[in-house]
Amino acid sequence: MDTLAEELRKKHSVEVAVIGMDLSRAGAGTELKADLDARGIAIEILVNNAGFGIYGGFLDQSLEKTTEMMRLNMMAVTELTHVFGRGMAERRGGHILLVASLLGYQAVPGYAAYAATKAYVLLLGEALHRELAPHGVSVTTLCPGPSATSFGDIAGQRSSLLLKIMTMKPRAVAKAGLLAMLRPKASRVPGFFNSTMVLLDRLMPRWMQRMILGKVMAG
Repeated sequence: MDTLAEELRKKHSVEVAVIGMDLSRAGAGTELKADLDARGIAIEILVNNAGFGIYGGFLDQSLEKTTEMMRLNMMAVTELTHVFGRGMAERRGGHILLVASLLGYQAVPGYAAYAATKAYVLLLGEALHRELAPHGVSVTTLCPGPSATSFGDIAGQRSSLLLKIMTMKPRAVAKAGLLAMLRPKASRVPGFFNSTMVLLDRLMPRWMQRMILGKVMAG
């Protein structure tokens, strides 16, 4: 993603403003919007990529950490989409890219709360894709599978052969998301194996989904 941003910077004159902020804090999105308004910066593209996951048994995880994850993955995404989406609708133009997850398509033992937060993002994004289109605002939800980042290590998840096969490079994931946003599509699952898994999910009973995903994610 950093390499892609660097290439865009070289091709276009881009002014960068770095603002450090804890987005899991209530009202942070509104505060960020006010800060940018004061600087005279209007956001035309919003990439809602902030979030993290926790792997392990639901009861073994810290309740404080779980609720912090829920605030960042859902509440912050909702607030940012609302405050910046309103400005885009008033200007009759803008793009919003929400980053969900392949896990948002099913219940996932070991990632119970995380997968649920990403299901929320997926459904929110697909609904807003239709709802905001008449206002000139496109909303796209990107649902990546395993990516070659530090996400799994930070979450505390062990890898497996299938996860390694499905793993994509961050650049490919970012490119798929940006292209889907500009077309614009309601949602995008990058990668052949990932999109095939979503298709198979529609054909499998839900108990089988839970069993398979639980074994895959257990490493």
